[in-house]
Amino acid sequence: MHIRFDVPADPAYPGRVAAALSSVRLRRFGYIGAVLTVVGAIGLAVSRGFAWGEQISPLWIAMVVGGLLSMLYSPWVRLRARRRSSRYAVEGSYDITDDNIMMRSGSESGGIAWDGVAQVRDTPEFWIVYVGQMPATVIPRRLMSAEDAETLRAHMAKRGLL
Repeated sequence: MHIRFDVPADPAYPGRVAAALSSVRLRRFGYIGAVLTVVGAIGLAVSRGFAWGEQISPLWIAMVVGGLLSMLYSPWVRLRARRRSSRYAVEGSYDITDDNIMMRSGSESGGIAWDGVAQVRDTPEFWIVYVGQMPATVIPRRLMSAEDAETLRAHMAKRGLL
């Protein structure tokens, strides 16, 4: 297998990459926020029926507010990442073989050996490549031909990464 494709200098592309990588790590904040919000709302509603409810209601309100802020943290980080990364728009390329993934962006280049890849997660636009538990890079499917994308998907499936 030898797949090669170029990445154009699109100002929106680095932001999409940053959003894809950060969404994986930030998803838990949404879950924690939802739990805090629900528990706080239930606690606030239940405590209204007791005489001591007014004394403890600031705790429940703090849980609701903390939960809402936690749920808003992930979109805020993604928005900041998109805004800051737009100035990093440079041309690049990918060169994917049976042995490794080589990436070039501007004057920098790097690679990941397939033997070091722990898993690959599928998103609508990218394959997110993990080395250990950390997302290391993304492979953009929309920049590849359909045949190359299918070849790469088969290669990753054969290695048990998908």
